[in-house]
Amino acid sequence: MSELLHIQEPETPRPPPPDWNAFLELGFRPLYPAACAWAALSVMLWIFTPQWLLGTMTGMLWHAHEMLWGFVMAIAVGFLLTAGATWTGINPLHGRPLAALAALWLVARIGFLIPGEIAFWIASASELLFYLGAAIAMARVVHRSGSQRNYGVAPLLLGMALSDAAYLWGVYRAIDYDLLMARFYTGLLCMALVAILISRRVIPFFASRAVQGLEIAMHLQSGRVQLALGTLAVLALLLQWSHLAALCLLATGLIALWQVIAWKPHRVLGVPLLWILYLGYAGLGAGLVVAALHLAAPALDQYMRMAWPAHVIGMAGFAVLIIGMVTRTALGHLGRPLKTDRSMVAAYALVIAATALRLLALWPSEWTLHWQHASATAWALAFALYLWRFVPMLIRPRPDKPSGTPVSRIPLRPAGKAQSAR
Repeated sequence: MSELLHIQEPETPRPPPPDWNAFLELGFRPLYPAACAWAALSVMLWIFTPQWLLGTMTGMLWHAHEMLWGFVMAIAVGFLLTAGATWTGINPLHGRPLAALAALWLVARIGFLIPGEIAFWIASASELLFYLGAAIAMARVVHRSGSQRNYGVAPLLLGMALSDAAYLWGVYRAIDYDLLMARFYTGLLCMALVAILISRRVIPFFASRAVQGLEIAMHLQSGRVQLALGTLAVLALLLQWSHLAALCLLATGLIALWQVIAWKPHRVLGVPLLWILYLGYAGLGAGLVVAALHLAAPALDQYMRMAWPAHVIGMAGFAVLIIGMVTRTALGHLGRPLKTDRSMVAAYALVIAATALRLLALWPSEWTLHWQHASATAWALAFALYLWRFVPMLIRPRPDKPSGTPVSRIPLRPAGKAQSAR
């Protein structure tokens, strides 16, 4: 009788052990957590211990560089290397080549913190090789698959590398601060074009799959116009044609805001994985409008310094898009249910709060420093939450793959069968 009354509790299945092959299967696995960790750490260094920044790039120069070319671009490269496998049917990088690419990024982050010219040049070379390697990997698979729709990806990566090289050379030559910030601004707008390209492609796709009955047109024609205007704005900035650049930026931003409305945002309010992306794309559009106003009205400089467009684009745009993208794409490629939990929504809320507090700190007041500290804390907590939630998944095989089996690679496909339409 005692045996009949004994109830054995079901055992909770233990997760498989970390797998190096799984971790290096696709570009997002090493680059997402590395970039998110650096986002949290670098902001804490900049706000709370700026005296530790002893490299050739110090102060604001280091912070601006690390946020754009260190954090945002690493996320973009991780996404493109992952999405490129879907778009072309060929995995651009995996295994040791992917590990080498991530190592180049890490060497750059460390090198820029170390005093001396040698460390600066090693870091600069490593960073530029990181972008070059990613561009070559993307160009190779796009050419091999014949995916004409993706021919612009590699040139955009090279454009970001060139803007980075111009900025680093300016730092080394100690050129005028305003000229150096203009180079940063150019890089920021180049990255905005990359974000527009990615967002216009994936957000409608994600939304139509997640919300039953939601049909969203791709609006390819307006997308081409938007990218053309954005490119013209960058060229006009390089030629110092401020009014033309302002006009193009204004149109590019307004198209983005119109696009959000056309994507039927009221239909995704109950889906955090979607509304965070909508909000980020709207923030990007608003940032471009602010950038246009900054260029068109120099008299407003006392109220609208360059910090305004930089932070609206960088935080309300890039950062909000990133926290949404690194959760949505990671869940999808890890074979997990496309649903948020409390930690993910909390991370979204913290990034939004960090953005609002940082913009509030741009208005000079006795509370400015307190707003900056609060913003940095919320920012660091947001990305720490992401790491806590996702690193255990990123270092292990997908749950739909038997434990102990080799991690499969995305198969090579003939050009005619590549998934270029996605």
